[in-house]
Amino acid sequence: MGSHRSPAEVRAGLKHPIIDADGHWVEYNPVFAERMRKVAGDKAADGFLATQRRVPETLNLSIAERKQRGIAMEGYWTRQSTNTRDRATAMMPRMLYDRLDEIGIDFGVIYPTAGLSIPRIPDDETRRAVIRGFNIVTAEYFAKLSDRLTPAAVIPMYSPEEAIAELEFATQQLGAKVGMFGASFPRRVPASEGADPALARFAVTYERLGIDSDHDYDAVWQKCRELGIAPTFHAGGRGFGLRNSPSNFTYNHVGHFAAAGHAVAKGLFLGGVTRRFPDLNFAFLEGGVGWGCQLFADLIEHWERRGAKGIAYMDPKKLDRGLLKSLVDKYGYDDIAAELARRDGWPSREEDEPTGGVAVLDDFAACTITRKEDWVDLYAKPYYFGCEADDRMNVTAFGRANPFGARINAIFSSDIGHFDVPDMLKPVPQAYELVEDELITADDFRDFTFANAARLWGTQNPRFFEGTKVAKEAAALLNVAPARAAAD
Repeated sequence: MGSHRSPAEVRAGLKHPIIDADGHWVEYNPVFAERMRKVAGDKAADGFLATQRRVPETLNLSIAERKQRGIAMEGYWTRQSTNTRDRATAMMPRMLYDRLDEIGIDFGVIYPTAGLSIPRIPDDETRRAVIRGFNIVTAEYFAKLSDRLTPAAVIPMYSPEEAIAELEFATQQLGAKVGMFGASFPRRVPASEGADPALARFAVTYERLGIDSDHDYDAVWQKCRELGIAPTFHAGGRGFGLRNSPSNFTYNHVGHFAAAGHAVAKGLFLGGVTRRFPDLNFAFLEGGVGWGCQLFADLIEHWERRGAKGIAYMDPKKLDRGLLKSLVDKYGYDDIAAELARRDGWPSREEDEPTGGVAVLDDFAACTITRKEDWVDLYAKPYYFGCEADDRMNVTAFGRANPFGARINAIFSSDIGHFDVPDMLKPVPQAYELVEDELITADDFRDFTFANAARLWGTQNPRFFEGTKVAKEAAALLNVAPARAAAD
C-alpha cells in the first residue's frame, strides 16, 4: 500500500538510530580517474578507465552481435536524470552527508559503483594498481565525513598475498573499517590453455574462496581477525551462466547478486571457514535475505542426507540381496531376476558406483557438525544479508519458518545512488512498511535497521563506531566501554 510517512517522520518515531549497511555513491569517472593518476600513476588511472568502457562498448553492439559473441545485455540509462538532486547527491559525498537527516539515516556504509567491477580485472599488475589508487582517492573523498559515513575499501582476492597486502594498506594507512572483498571472479580451466581468447572466456570456473580453490585463504581470514575487519561481498553474477541474455538487461539483473552471494556463502560454509573462524562475521550484499533463509534450510536438508550418517545409509554394500531377489521373484520380473543373477544379486557392480575420488564420504566433513543446532553457530550467527528496503522477502529473516526458529541477520541496505532507487527519500519509509503492515514487529525493525549492522561490524571491531553519531547506542548494544565509543 505504500507508506505516507517521510523519512524524518519514521526516524522521529524510533528509539534507535538507523544504519545504512549498503549505500552507494556514483564516482564521476573523468575526475576520479585524474585524481587516481596523481596519487597512483598512469597504470592505475588508465586501467580504471578501461574497466568503465566495457558497458558502453557492449551497448554499442547490436543484439545480433552480442548473441553471436555470447555477450550479455547491459543496463542503459542507469543514472538519475529526472531527479537531478539525487544525481548530484550520489556524485558528491559532502552533499550526501548534508542530506542524511532528510533521508532518515544516522550512519551509512558507502560502497562504490564504478569500483564494483575492479576486483575482476584479470591482469595482476593492473588490478593491484587500480585498486590501490581507487582506495586512496575514495578515502580522500570521505576523509572529513567519518562521523556519519564510512566507505568500503576494495580488497582483491585473486591470491591471499594481494588480499593481505591491500587489507594492511587500507586499514593501517587509510583508516578503512569496511572491506568489499572480491569473489565469483573467473578462473581459467587449465584444459582451455591456448584456446581462442574469444572462446576461452567461457572455459572458466568461478572462485568460491572456501572450497576447490588453488589457494588457501585462511591467512586472509586470520588477517581479518587481526585487523578487526568483517569481510563483506558485493559480487555479481550478471552476464554469465544463466544470466546472459543479449537483449534484456532485467533478465540478467534479477537475482544476480543473490546468486553470487549464494555461491560464496556455500563455499565458505562447506569449506569449514565458519568452523575454523567462529568469531568472524561475513556479509553478502544486495541480494536480500530470502535466499539466505532458503540456503539455511537447504543445507540442513542436504546434511541429513549427504552428511556422514545420511550417506552411510545409502552405502550399496548394505543392500539385502536376498530380500531384493525374493521381491523380484514375487512380482514376476523374470528379466530383472536373470540380470541380478548375472551380477551375483547386486543391481549394479562396484565399478558402477564410483565415489569420485573424495577422501571422506561426507560433503560436510569440514564443518564437523555433530548436531543440527551447530548450524546456528556456523551459519545463522556469522552470516549477514543485505536487504533493499522494498524487498517483501525481508520478512523471512524474522519468521518462525526458519529451522530452529533461527533469526537470520538481515541488514537494511538502502542502495541509494543506483537506478533502482529513483528517490532517496523512499528507502526508510519503504522498509518501515513491514511494521505498518504488521508483518514484522518494532523490535524486528530495530534489528533490521540498527542492531544487526552494529553487530556485524562492531563485534569484529569494538572501536568501529567510535566518534560516530551512533556511538552511544552502539556502545550500549555491544557492551563497549562508553569512554571508547563516546560521540563527538
